[in-house]
Amino acid sequence: MQPNCRRCISCRTAGPKVAFWRVVRVYPSQAIQLDEGMGRSAYLCRTSDCLQAAQKKNRLQRSLRSPVPPGIYDVLWERLHTQAALAANLPNALSNEDTTR
Repeated sequence: MQPNCRRCISCRTAGPKVAFWRVVRVYPSQAIQLDEGMGRSAYLCRTSDCLQAAQKKNRLQRSLRSPVPPGIYDVLWERLHTQAALAANLPNALSNEDTTR
């Protein structure tokens, strides 16, 4: 693996750190949060398949060795839907920009 590469806990795909969501069990409070903090981390691909498998098979819980609150999954699903909406609007925004020139 290259430096700054991580592996998805769901599909086991390796890639650059920025391509994944980071879920952290913060030390010493044992709180679970997204993206920042020092402690045990798990990484997930930004796809619905990986998120669904991780939720269904408790892969985050096993990887972090701590129960994961349902709110974490809710936030990740929301991020996924936002990402999909932005991707859907991006081609429209680019085509509108081309016609205005």
